[in-house]
Amino acid sequence: MTQFVALPPGLSAAEFERALGELRGLLGTDRVVAVADRLRPYQKMMIPAPDEAHVPSGVVMAESVTEVQGILAICNRYRIPLWPTSTGRNFGYGTSSPATRGQLILDLRRMNRILEVDAELGTALVEPGVTYQQLHDYLSERDIPLWLDFPGPGPIVSPLGNTLERGGGNTPYGDHFAHACGMEVVLADGRVLRTGMGSIPNTTSWQVFKYGYGPYLDGIFTQSNFGVVTKLGLWLMPAPPGHRTVLVQFDAEAQLPAAVDTMRRLQLQRVITNVGVMATAVMALSTFKTRAELYDGPGPVPQPVIDAAARDSGIATWNMTFTLYGTPAQIAPNLAIVTEAFEAVGGRVNPDFHDGSQVNELSLASFGILNWVGGGGLAWFAPVSPARGSDAARQAKLARRILGAHGFDYLAAPTLNGRDLHHLIALVYNRNDADEKQRANRCFEQLVHEFAQHGYGLYRVGIDYMDKLAGIYGSVNRDVNRAIKQALDPNGILAPGKSGIHP
Repeated sequence: MTQFVALPPGLSAAEFERALGELRGLLGTDRVVAVADRLRPYQKMMIPAPDEAHVPSGVVMAESVTEVQGILAICNRYRIPLWPTSTGRNFGYGTSSPATRGQLILDLRRMNRILEVDAELGTALVEPGVTYQQLHDYLSERDIPLWLDFPGPGPIVSPLGNTLERGGGNTPYGDHFAHACGMEVVLADGRVLRTGMGSIPNTTSWQVFKYGYGPYLDGIFTQSNFGVVTKLGLWLMPAPPGHRTVLVQFDAEAQLPAAVDTMRRLQLQRVITNVGVMATAVMALSTFKTRAELYDGPGPVPQPVIDAAARDSGIATWNMTFTLYGTPAQIAPNLAIVTEAFEAVGGRVNPDFHDGSQVNELSLASFGILNWVGGGGLAWFAPVSPARGSDAARQAKLARRILGAHGFDYLAAPTLNGRDLHHLIALVYNRNDADEKQRANRCFEQLVHEFAQHGYGLYRVGIDYMDKLAGIYGSVNRDVNRAIKQALDPNGILAPGKSGIHP
């Protein structure tokens, strides 16, 4: 009998072996994995969680909706929990690993068809395994003048997967879920739901009108375990006639409130239409330097060392970027407005900066952050606040103190989108160092606790912290999620523990 890495909860090895036999009969031997060496690629976590708590029992690889239905039928019979992934690139949040030990990973990357692109309406329909690079190449090869908005590790990430996690990017289409339209969802019992206008026979409007008739359902299938999304409609940005990326630098920490308040005002007035990204000096330095090049002592890099390295590289304490899009006649007056506004609060304006993430250029440069200390450890801390300068300053002060107390650097890139600020912080550490891994875990715990005390909740979290974050959101929220779960997945086989939602 096979020596399994982990067993699904409540199943014996013999029962799991029988279930795998049925799955092999459905998918073939090569697409059912339950041996240690072939499972290793699915167990590479970056977060500071104990590996043994998130070991999968195996992997099944589907190539069609029919196969997904067949897998669900078998898992329902045996009560095997199933953890769906698109491309498994959920870096800094858990990658492919399940929220709880013993789940069977449903790998959907072989479902990778671009089903439709409408160049006139700017829409696309894709499967889970499609990557941003694949869609980008499709548009480029056909000379279709549509842009993509993508997260940091864009080329290898799935638009469907990132949208379901409510990820974001840096163009005017930076809120990915806001620019999604229409889903196909395989429910736990095998039925196929098409949301919005998708359930109408011969529908003409599935990717153009979100809401359809009756309750709007798409939101319940994001950050949840209520179904397996197998198709997603996307709205793509028409390529603008021109663009100009602006860098605004602030040399003092005390300027942060005015910088945020100015950005908020310009965004709400629609002078700036994309996400404003701010980077600390350390975050900017980490893209091309390592920590060891600056400092080899204990604790966070001392501020005078950071300041000196930043000055030598043309980096400020806070570095803000955004892009103006449109014709030259549109860009010129808006550039004059933003220049005057930011210079009035002490910002240094460079109107000829380049940021590929804001102008449809895919890159893996964001992975440079992992070289800051080495060792492959990364956990994203993602609190939300109002886009007020006072809140941004309070969060920065909190984060610096807590990170510094645990010996970590403040690598942050807050993003501003009109009314909200997502204070994205990269907790980078050496995962091969047991002590440092434990410190990173304690640091994350304290960050969550103290930010919550100040009313700042996270919008996204890694697999190791989902239950605790759900607890912060309160019992009524959890009860409603559980009720939906019981109605749509009574056997509780779909991703138990996802976002703190259990059967």
